[in-house]
Amino acid sequence: MRIAVDAMGGDAAPVEIVKGAVAAARFYTDHEMILVGDQDRIQSELVACGAATIGNISIVHASQVVDMNESATVAVRKKVDSSITRGVKLVAEKAADAVVSAGNTGATVAASSLFLRTLEHVKRPGIAVSIPTFHGACMVIDAGANIQCKPSHLMQYGVMASVFCKYVLNIESPRVGLLNIGEEDAKGNELVKETFALLSKTSLNFVGNAEGRDVFDGKFDIVVCEGFVGNVLLKFAEGLSISMLSAFASEANKSVLTRLGSWLCKPVRKHLYSKMDYTEYGGVPLLGIDGISIISHGRSDSKTIQNAIREAIQFGKYEVNKHINSELEKANSSLVTAT
Repeated sequence: MRIAVDAMGGDAAPVEIVKGAVAAARFYTDHEMILVGDQDRIQSELVACGAATIGNISIVHASQVVDMNESATVAVRKKVDSSITRGVKLVAEKAADAVVSAGNTGATVAASSLFLRTLEHVKRPGIAVSIPTFHGACMVIDAGANIQCKPSHLMQYGVMASVFCKYVLNIESPRVGLLNIGEEDAKGNELVKETFALLSKTSLNFVGNAEGRDVFDGKFDIVVCEGFVGNVLLKFAEGLSISMLSAFASEANKSVLTRLGSWLCKPVRKHLYSKMDYTEYGGVPLLGIDGISIISHGRSDSKTIQNAIREAIQFGKYEVNKHINSELEKANSSLVTAT
């Protein structure tokens, strides 16, 4: 596969992005890494990595960069030669098979939706985020791509995420839940109630409503929600984990006794941290577009980028988009039959 990597996107770009792409190129020798961005800066980083002559790395120059706080639609419309837009266009033009970016998420979604379009049976694309928990990952979809959802959109999110979990995460029959304010069928607003009815008619392993705490307790592999709520949930979970880790570190250093206790707990703490490490997941897929677009965290380091590239390769290897179209066609047929 040919992976277009937005070398200028992210807080640590281009240094960490190039390092991650180089590591991926050295590991996945049968795949090509296309670094998109300022050619001189990228070349300089390749030299620093001792990778200036690696055969499966190439550069496509892009003269503009989308800042993290820029309006997504304005950035895509006005910065036509940005590293994000150029990377997505490479996929649209069949010059690349996937794009990976740690840059402005909104711009990546906008460019991917505009230039790649959606798959045949998809109404709206959705961002599927794997939230690490002590019980394994729980995938939340949508995490911000679509904030004005209809029941049919949410139903499709459940189908698309199930396909991704089955073929990429190797979960044969992922348990799907619908984010709600209670477990009872009658709870929630009209959007949630109508979505519950739709999901119940599909062949998905739909196990009912999920409350916020259920994301972390191992009851569900997938939690479906509309983008506004999903993004708030994601940012809350991220902020809470960072605050807890900071508080732990602060308390652990308060005295000799607490430092000793912290040292004795180091093996347990290291094990728990590894289970909660978001860098292991690399990036999140924008499901439903006619192509492969992997969105990484703005704070991504080289390890995160390497893992995001791994995810893009797996996405293509297991033909996720082909299976999404097939399953959505079946789901639509079953809903027509049920009515």
